[in-house]
This record gives sequence, C-alpha cells and structure tokens, in this order.
Amino acid sequence: MAAKIGVITFPGTLDDVDAARAARLAGAEVVSLWHADADLHGVDAVVVPGGFSYGDYLRTGAISALAPVMRSVIDAARGGMPVLGICNGFQILTEAGLLPGALTRNQGLHFHCVDTYLEVTNAQTAWTTQFNQGDKIFVPAKHGEGRFQVDAQTLERLEGEGQVVFRYTDNFNGSLNGIAGVTNESGRVVGLMPHPEHAVEELTGPSTDGLGLFVSAINAVTASV
Repeated sequence: MAAKIGVITFPGTLDDVDAARAARLAGAEVVSLWHADADLHGVDAVVVPGGFSYGDYLRTGAISALAPVMRSVIDAARGGMPVLGICNGFQILTEAGLLPGALTRNQGLHFHCVDTYLEVTNAQTAWTTQFNQGDKIFVPAKHGEGRFQVDAQTLERLEGEGQVVFRYTDNFNGSLNGIAGVTNESGRVVGLMPHPEHAVEELTGPSTDGLGLFVSAINAVTASV
C-alpha cells in the first residue's frame, strides 16, 4: 500500500498542486487537506506548501498557524509524523512552534526569484535520507521574507545539534549562517524556503533534485510501519 502524503490548501496557497505532483511522482498517494478541516484523513505525512496564505496579513504564516488543520498537524508532528514546510509552509511551521526561528524580510528588502544550489547539511532527517551530507541540490527559490533569524543561543544549539538541514551556497537573502532549512529535534519536521517541489521533472524545473525529499519521506513512513 502506498504511503499517504497530505497536502494542505489555505486561502492564498499557490504551490499545493505542485507539491501534490511531486509526492505522486515519488510514489505516494496524495490526500488533499483543507485548512478548515481538522481531520487529517489517515495520512502518513504532511506537506505545508508555499504561497501567500491569508495574503501574509499580520505576519507571514501567522493566521494559517491557527487554522483547524494545523492543530491536528501539531499533534501529529509531536507524535512523530513527518511534516515538511516549504516557503510559506516553513513560515507557518515556525509560527506554529514546530520549528525554531523566524523568516524576515530579505536583505535589501528585495523579492528574489532564482534557481539556487543548496548544501545538504543533515542527511538523516525524515525528508533527506536520499541525499548525502555535503550534496548540492539545485532548486528554485522565490520569496521576499525568507531571511532566517534566531537568537544567538538557539543558533548555537541548531548548529551544534545538527538541526540545520540546508544551507545556501550564495546566501542571497542574508539568512544567519546561510541557513535555508532546519529540522526539529526529532528530525521528523523540516522546513525550507526554496522549492523542491518545483525541481522534480526535467521539463518543468532546473533539475530533479527536489524529488529526493519526497522519496525520503515515503521511506521514513514505510520503515516505521
């Protein structure tokens, strides 16, 4: 039986269809999840996709973090379910308290839409076992508020305990230590600003490097069954 990966849609979500396609290409059964529905419908993993949920009012991800579906995601994540937050999804996961830090305006206050190389710095999370530490993956990035910030004590802990998962090779947005993605202490929840779901087919993306995240999650789920 195929692993079930749920993909959430909020008002303003843009990349749910892309995330669903990536999960299907990796071999998962995709379940669409609605922001106002607290039922996760028996999924094995969840993707919180990118976009501009609720128009980024208050703060990016702040309103979506309070949605009924996120209350269920928080409980499931604390129980060990793999959860991936991409771009706005990463912002939502930080607002929900599932990941540390905050995503602030890019340095120079510019919106960037670029293809960029990320270094894989932790290949042991539920979403990165298809990679090796030090691998470079080529994926698109498109955000105006992706500058990762955290207090000095937490930054030291993230670096020391291997919770930095991806690092920019060009650090175009000015993130602390070039951090592009982090994980929680269990390694089951991962967030990153660039878009692996846009790098799963040669026809539509700059590479197929992003597919590895979704295959990794399927393997994590089937290994725990």
